[in-house]
Amino acid sequence: MKIGILSVQGAFIEHKNILKKLGVECIEIRQKFHVNMDFDGLILPGGESTVMRKLLYDLDMFNDLKEKILIGLPVMGTCAGAILLSEKIEGEGNVCFGTIPMTIKRNAYGRQLGSFSIDHEIKNIGVFPMRFIRAPYISHVTPRVEILSKVDNKIVGVEYNNQIALSFHPELTEDDRIHKYFLDKCCKFKLK
Repeated sequence: MKIGILSVQGAFIEHKNILKKLGVECIEIRQKFHVNMDFDGLILPGGESTVMRKLLYDLDMFNDLKEKILIGLPVMGTCAGAILLSEKIEGEGNVCFGTIPMTIKRNAYGRQLGSFSIDHEIKNIGVFPMRFIRAPYISHVTPRVEILSKVDNKIVGVEYNNQIALSFHPELTEDDRIHKYFLDKCCKFKLK
């Protein structure tokens, strides 16, 4: 099992540390040639989604990564990574991959001062320690998108075919259950 982590900006090291703890090999995806390597799943970390989007184009990685997602490569986007996957962003026209039919609201809880932590239920996982940092929330999904979690009636986690999008940062906790859930998804993809 080998997982690619988009490593052009943001909190990719934290995801890498969790995967290492789980004994999973990682590829830091920094250049176009990394995209063409074999990997069984992709993590889009938290960070600055606008910067990541620009770098994906500048480094000529956008089209190849989007194609991999569209043909079924499992992908997990956390915080900014969820924004990259969203088909629409409230009040903005510039989307990135746009592969999950949902609308997301950037910085929905306010800037840094609006950051918070809460233990809350996630479908298929159980109660999980969620860390929200300048977090978005998902304001709309189509019926085909499975809602994994809501906090205060706002959607903070979804699953859509091969993709998982989370408003919060599971990589900033000691709890590795979400990463294990994602790795199960990657195993199923690899066996196809």
